[in-house]
Amino acid sequence: MAGAGGPVFDDVRRLELAGAFQEGGEHYDKVRPGYPGESLAWLAAGLDVRDALDVGAGTGKYTHLLAARGWRVSAVDPSGDMLVQLRRNLPGVAVRQGTAEDTGLGAASIDLAVAAQAWHWCDPLAASTEMARVLRPGGVLGLVWNQLDVSVPWVHRLSRIMHAGDVHKPGFRPHVGPEFHGLSVHGTRWEQAVTPEELLELAKSRSYYLKADAAIRAKVLGNLRWYLFEHLGHTPGQELALPYFCQTWRAHTQQRLRDVPSTPGPWPR
Repeated sequence: MAGAGGPVFDDVRRLELAGAFQEGGEHYDKVRPGYPGESLAWLAAGLDVRDALDVGAGTGKYTHLLAARGWRVSAVDPSGDMLVQLRRNLPGVAVRQGTAEDTGLGAASIDLAVAAQAWHWCDPLAASTEMARVLRPGGVLGLVWNQLDVSVPWVHRLSRIMHAGDVHKPGFRPHVGPEFHGLSVHGTRWEQAVTPEELLELAKSRSYYLKADAAIRAKVLGNLRWYLFEHLGHTPGQELALPYFCQTWRAHTQQRLRDVPSTPGPWPR
């Protein structure tokens, strides 16, 4: 289970859907959004960071934020194809093929470990054990999800047509192991400029679409074209503001560097 109120998979289904991202790194990098800088600013508040880890880094969407801070950054992902894009985008980042359950990094070598859009693909207990092993005393684990802001009615329907399964229900709380404490959350609302055509491509990067057969894929795209062009009346190439809600969760290893107050951000209405 990915967490109360979030997507629920058994181990077989979780691995099956996660496997959809072993290929297609170039397309993923092109169509998936980045992350708001506010997410990392809140996550790293009060920390003395020298070494940071992006686990499940994919093509480096969140890694960009970490690297911009001037820290020594390591990126780990099981997909070699995704990491090809990350190396092209961020040649200064140390890249390693691995998983959240087995990073291959040294013990007590990281101050901040982040899993962005990735924790629901992990075994949370095994991944927590590994994150606690690689984090230094007082280190922080960050779990981040970019979600379509379904508090906006047209986006709520869009997410259902796209089968955006990582949109969390109210009460969602990620599952972390007993190695961590003080789990708290911050929310950031932001917008991405997209065209209807780019929304169609975004749907093609979702695990539901990637693992579907040809008939289901055609149905998803047909429904999206009807919704965007006929129902909502958008025109090809029109720029739209796509609302997102980014959840950033923070948990500490058992020895904290300092007390950091919890300052939750806005939640979906």
